Order: sequence, then C-alpha cells, then structure tokens
Amino acid sequence: MRWDDLRPSDNVQDRRGGFGGRGIVLGGGGLGMVAVIVVSLLFGVDPSSLLNGGSESMPGQRQPAGAQDASFDFSRRIVGSAEDVWGPLMQEQGLRFSPATFVTYDDATPTACGNGQASAGPFYCPSDQTIYVDLNFFRELETRFGAPGEFARAYVLAHEYGHHIQALMGTMDRHRAGERGADSDAVRMELQADCYAGVWAKRADQRFHLLEAGDVEQGLAAAASVGDDTLQKQGQGYVVPDSFTHGSSAQRRRWFQRGLEGDLPGCDTFAAGAL
Repeated sequence: MRWDDLRPSDNVQDRRGGFGGRGIVLGGGGLGMVAVIVVSLLFGVDPSSLLNGGSESMPGQRQPAGAQDASFDFSRRIVGSAEDVWGPLMQEQGLRFSPATFVTYDDATPTACGNGQASAGPFYCPSDQTIYVDLNFFRELETRFGAPGEFARAYVLAHEYGHHIQALMGTMDRHRAGERGADSDAVRMELQADCYAGVWAKRADQRFHLLEAGDVEQGLAAAASVGDDTLQKQGQGYVVPDSFTHGSSAQRRRWFQRGLEGDLPGCDTFAAGAL
C-alpha cells in the first residue's frame, strides 16, 4: 500500500499518555448507550460489559513507542485521504461535508458519548463527530483477528469514517441502530459503513494510486475476520443470528466489495431487500 504521499489530517488529537487511564467516568459511568449500540461494537465486544463500566484492556498487545508513532502517522494520512475523498463526494451529492476529529488514546478517554474504552475497539461517537482509536488495537487486529497488513488497518479507519458520513447524511437519526438481529437496522448500519469503506478505497486509489497487489485481499480478510458469526464461533462456539449487530463475515466482505466496485448510491443497505 502506497500511503507516504497522502496528506496527514490536521483534525487530530493525540491523547496518548494523557487524560488518565482506567476509571474515567462521565455522566454516570461507562460508554454512552449511543456509542455502544450504534457504532462502538465493530469488533464484537459485549455491550453489557461496557455499559457496566468494564475497562478490560488488551493484555500483551501493547505496541512499542516507535511502532505507535508509525501507526499514528499512518492513521493521520488515511484520515487525511478520507477527508480528501469524502469532501468532493459529498459535494457531488449536494451535501455539506465537515471533517471528523480523529483521537488517539491509551486505555480510556472521555468522549461526548461517555467513557471510551480500548476494549470497545475503534469507535465513532456521533455526539462529538469523533473517531477514537487506541493504536494498540492494530496489533490485536493482526494477532487476535488474523488480519495483518496496512490495508487491513486502513479498512478499519475507513469503516469508522463511514459512520461519520452516516452522521452527516442523517442516517443515524432515521434508523433504529439499537436493535439486534441478522436483518436489524444495526446490521444495516454497519454493512453500509463497510460499503462506504470500499467507496473510499476506490476513490482514494483513483486519486492517489495507493493500492498494491494484495491490498484488496487484506481488506476483505479484515472485514470477514470481524463478522458476527466468526466472532461468536470463536467466543462461544456457536452462532446466534438474533444477536447480530454487524453482520456475518460473508455479508461484511460482500458490502465492502460492493463499495470497491460501485459508488455511494449502491451502499443503501436500508433499501436492500436481502443483505
């Protein structure tokens, strides 16, 4: 993946080493309901553990300082490319674009949605239009989820930026993301963010020529690695479709691929009959 020439975003807050670690509680404790149910469960964390103030970290997954700095630079440039892609694309749709803020932190951080925890994985808070990432997650993406490679990381960031686009377009206001189930609005919300990640990849490659051989496969593998069915099989040995919040591995691959091959209008998961 060729990303060195991408423009780094200036809409960034680096909270690593600051804002405290565990134990930060805003508004009664735990990550806010909106962030937990709508968008913070990208990587299969049980929402009850977050709403009850859980602060489980990622043991053994912490990156060395040098690797974290490289991840920070990489993330800034992917976010910058998302700004450069989505600004003109939203204008094409007659919509106003405003960039998301990108925040990096260690373990826990205050957000407008409550107390953000690294155990939630990367998440987007619509109340402050901010993407939150503990950079140590990128090592977990490789070791726990079996999704190595720079483009796998880029997919994660692009998915979260997709949630920001949903917020700007009013999608989060129109649909009941708190529901669960294989055909729920929550699943449709997440699959649309996967599709938007594919749209970003297509447009960014057209503009910046960033894709190299194997990159698309990395993104598809990352999407599949965090499907509800895959995570449930790993965690409990069986699948419960009625509890899905993000979609199956096959669905996540399919909608990411749809974005890669299509464009924004093709990402309307809420109008799609079958997912």
